[in-house]
Amino acid sequence: MKIDDSKDGAMRLKELRKKKGVSQQRLAMDLNVNQNTISRYETGEREADYKTLILIADYFDVSIDYLLGRTDKKETNR
Repeated sequence: MKIDDSKDGAMRLKELRKKKGVSQQRLAMDLNVNQNTISRYETGEREADYKTLILIADYFDVSIDYLLGRTDKKETNR
């Protein structure tokens, strides 16, 4: 099952990262992951585990559903 059919399974990570002006390297450092991992998340070659999804959603202050392309509503329920 694809997460977001319009992007071949890639989450909205690249879009969010670029809007915030953050490089893949900076995001990788902030999330304590490899830059290559960020690249693979962005292309849909790799899927993040649930803990990483939470970290990414919190980092960009969006819901996991928004991050995964399940909704266009960015807000979280916090």
